[in-house]
Amino acid sequence: MGWSSSLFISVSFRVFRGQNQKQFDESKSSRLLEQGSASMNVILQPIARTFLRMTLSALLIAVVHVGSLPADEQQLAATQTQHLLLIGQGPDGSHARTTHEYFAGMNLLAKLLRSQSKLETIIVSADGDWRDGPQLLGRADAVVVFVAEGAKWVSADAARLTAFRELAKRGGGLVALHWATGTKSAEPIEPFVSLFGACHGGPDRQFKVLDVTPVLTNESHPILRGVKPVVVHEEFYFALKLAARDGGVTRSEAESAITPLLRIPVAGEHPAVAWSWERPDGGRSCGFTGLHFHDNWKHESYRRLMAQATLWSLKREIPADGIAVVVDAEALSLPDSKMSSN
Repeated sequence: MGWSSSLFISVSFRVFRGQNQKQFDESKSSRLLEQGSASMNVILQPIARTFLRMTLSALLIAVVHVGSLPADEQQLAATQTQHLLLIGQGPDGSHARTTHEYFAGMNLLAKLLRSQSKLETIIVSADGDWRDGPQLLGRADAVVVFVAEGAKWVSADAARLTAFRELAKRGGGLVALHWATGTKSAEPIEPFVSLFGACHGGPDRQFKVLDVTPVLTNESHPILRGVKPVVVHEEFYFALKLAARDGGVTRSEAESAITPLLRIPVAGEHPAVAWSWERPDGGRSCGFTGLHFHDNWKHESYRRLMAQATLWSLKREIPADGIAVVVDAEALSLPDSKMSSN
């Protein structure tokens, strides 16, 4: 007898007992009611004892069975399939081919995560009005956004912004890559920062193409396991607007709630270009302002950083040496911008 059988017996007994008790007319004298109750107790007590013994036996069998499983199998049995939404986009009209390759990047990220157990990924297009977006977000456990002017896009539709906020409230993961962290206008900065932790936004935003080795910061963070310093030719956004510890937005890292993961030397400073954030709602957010050039996916540490940031946002355990991110040359090549699902 399993859990469902024992629960059925327990519930059936309560219903059976309640239905019989309701047969009594409250208008009858207390003497008749007491006599009737006593009679019912005589009838029900043996039944109750029988059902109780059966229920306890079923529970004991279930507990013994679960307890006999190895610890890793217990954890696996308790983990439900998670749903990851990868939001890409076609060419944005303002960037040359080999840059801002949104769909190609999302396809590659899906391949990197394909071996993860109980993880279902789907790649969707942010182009158009995205009418089914709120419904997709409502079923997701985490989302990775790689689109043009993502901070503006998140706030462009009231239902969309509400769906992102609801995902955050239930502890969902939020990840933004490159231009998805940005907005040309200042208005979307605050709502985006409250979700993702940082924003490349406003008319004073700063960016630069560099040949540089990003510096690993907070190296003990799970996202950085197995990530090594590497020289890259990259466009980075920096001087970001950040989530403040006391709420709102700040330009000061000292006042911010984020955890910097990568920094770059630029303009005599070392601003953060990758971060993580354990939000007050219990969820996790990450961002990376690199990935302007699709070619940088060839770097193993880039691929590991992206994949592990996504897994961390899903609150998954990351191995001490990092996950395997081996892909073939075909996967790294730049295909036509098309959607696929995994």
